[in-house]
Amino acid sequence: MTMQATISSKIQDAIQPLHLQVENESHMHNVPAGSESHFKIVVVSEQFDGQMLIKRHRLINQILSEELQQIHAMALHTMTPDEWAQKGAAPESPPCQGGSK
Repeated sequence: MTMQATISSKIQDAIQPLHLQVENESHMHNVPAGSESHFKIVVVSEQFDGQMLIKRHRLINQILSEELQQIHAMALHTMTPDEWAQKGAAPESPPCQGGSK
């Protein structure tokens, strides 16, 4: 199973989000082709209602504790259903600032 599929599966199983988007953004960085080292994750869940952003991120980090030992970067966008309805999408990731890319 790919890292992207593992991340999706673990989050889906743990919190049954209303919306889940896991994007492998490794191609945007100075890594070998086919790498799975940089991810953008958008999670919309009712479990986030009333939670500060740091608590939401800690929950996802806990779910993905094993995977975080193997990947380099993870951009988390955690939203409640109301926040998702207002925004409709997560922001685009900025261009890579490191390496020679």
